[in-house]
Amino acid sequence: MTHRKTAYPGGVPALLEQYESRRAPLDFAPGETVPAADIALSPLRDRIVDDPDHDPQEAPPFRSGHHRKRHALRKELTGASELCFLNALLIAHLRKRAWPEHAPVLFQRLWREEAAHLIDRLDPRWLISSVTTFGDHGVTPAQRATGLALATLFGSIKLHESERLYSGHAPEQPFPLGRWRKARLPLGMDGFAVMKGGLDVNLIARLWTEAGDDPVIRPLARHLLERLIDDPGTVFQRLKAIRRAKRARRPEKQPDPAPRPARAAQAPRWGIAATVHGPADRILDFAAWHLDQGAHALWIYLDSPCPEAQHALSKIRAIRVRHTSEAWWAARGGRPDRHQIRQVRNLRHAYRVAGAHVDWLAHIDADELLLPQDSVQSALAALPPDCLTARMRPIEALGPGDALQPGETLFKALPRDPATRHQVTERVFPGWADHLAGGFIGHIAGKLFVRTGLQGMQIRIHNAYRDGVANPGERILETVDLGHFHAPDLDSFLAAYRFRASHGSYRAELSSTAKRPGALSLHDLFAGIESREGHAGLCRFYDAVCAAHTPLCARLEAEGLLRRRRLGLKTLRNRYFGAPISAEPPHSRHSPLPRAQDVRIDAGNRICKRAAIDLSARFP
Repeated sequence: MTHRKTAYPGGVPALLEQYESRRAPLDFAPGETVPAADIALSPLRDRIVDDPDHDPQEAPPFRSGHHRKRHALRKELTGASELCFLNALLIAHLRKRAWPEHAPVLFQRLWREEAAHLIDRLDPRWLISSVTTFGDHGVTPAQRATGLALATLFGSIKLHESERLYSGHAPEQPFPLGRWRKARLPLGMDGFAVMKGGLDVNLIARLWTEAGDDPVIRPLARHLLERLIDDPGTVFQRLKAIRRAKRARRPEKQPDPAPRPARAAQAPRWGIAATVHGPADRILDFAAWHLDQGAHALWIYLDSPCPEAQHALSKIRAIRVRHTSEAWWAARGGRPDRHQIRQVRNLRHAYRVAGAHVDWLAHIDADELLLPQDSVQSALAALPPDCLTARMRPIEALGPGDALQPGETLFKALPRDPATRHQVTERVFPGWADHLAGGFIGHIAGKLFVRTGLQGMQIRIHNAYRDGVANPGERILETVDLGHFHAPDLDSFLAAYRFRASHGSYRAELSSTAKRPGALSLHDLFAGIESREGHAGLCRFYDAVCAAHTPLCARLEAEGLLRRRRLGLKTLRNRYFGAPISAEPPHSRHSPLPRAQDVRIDAGNRICKRAAIDLSARFP
């Protein structure tokens, strides 16, 4: 027999013996056990773990192995919720050779019913322990496969990263390119091709997909995978830095004889952050449209629960969807009352991580769509390096009227020249020009794309600031309109009117956008109309200013301000997410987007190219 210089004296038998020695079950004193499988879990969310040394029932001397472990866990988790402690206690027993018969049932129930609380409250170490426990105690093939695979992945990362610390390099610091050595890898494996290899993508993609087959393990597993690829101290981030360094050196080594157009690999990658609420199919319309426009990543924050949308969105790897639950806001100092503040805080959360995935991030609302003439990517690629912010001008959707053709959505655009805007508005919207800028009742400021990865960038809803400078290097994206469905039909306008008047864009403290002497704010304008004419007056206003009737559309077209688009939102939603979730009628009162009729879209068009979006968004 050939002599082997094994890393472990005694070989595999010795490893097995050592492994089994650590798996002796925890014994119980009389009357001790883990909580019953049917214990009420919700009260445990708000109960806090106290220091066990102050509780005579918990303090030493220890009666059993269970008591000893229970004390140690409560000591570690003092200040956490009792749900977090229960999860840890179950893991401690389930790692042994034997455990209370009902412990796996309670563990499954805990993650089926309380995953959101646990994910928000547990630190990554306990989340990893939780997901690996599914490897031994999963009740579906997907749970066991995902748990075992992630146990191997995280264990390998811990070994590798711990050994790497002896190099003297910090976890965030990649090795210098000049010190690479060509050498054989263990077991004769080929080396990883840093620039063209797909091992990292395949590894994470396989795990992400496998986790998607089970609703219990999916939130936990995908949360951990996201944390992993966002962490600056991992091999994935170091590989990204090495790739950038190699690209930076490439022109010096292999200069092109003549400049070529920007290659696909160098094209800017873009994403969207949005705080949304409403029916599931409307949220999916928003997501499907932007995926089809080429978005590399979407960060979608559900401002109110929408399980149907959350489930559908979570299946697309380019989308990161989060329900901003009570626990979400509790971890961030409490839920702001004003939705504008919630939007900004969610945007900041997205911006902090977006730099690992996209070059540009836009913040828009659920009632807005990017409407490029060519593509968003080509528009961003044309911007100069000193441009840190790029503004999209709004166009406002018109409601149903006799000028609207089947399958078509009409928009009014804003006159570009502020000096002549009032005169144009007088011609197009006679009687309203003194109070309305361009005839708009939604915002006229537009929204921004902001370059990612910039320190000190403070982003608001319509502007961004860095070092006291507003919108640094701002350019206008001339070929990308921002389609705003502020009042896509009369019912939507009336349904949103009260809220907007007290909390939104019609509230009293906002001034008129018309900027003319005597101009009324929207709050005062609508209040005056309502006081004089009541409900009928608001309807008359909408009909004159916001509906796609032939006289208005003719005046808009004469001024070059009418835009026509065919959207096919339902077709796109079905393509990306499957059959419709609800069957609400077009232009429902709660709809943020118009229900354009289906248009025929070639089944072989952009969806084929979009197949690579999901993972490339996560592995630049």
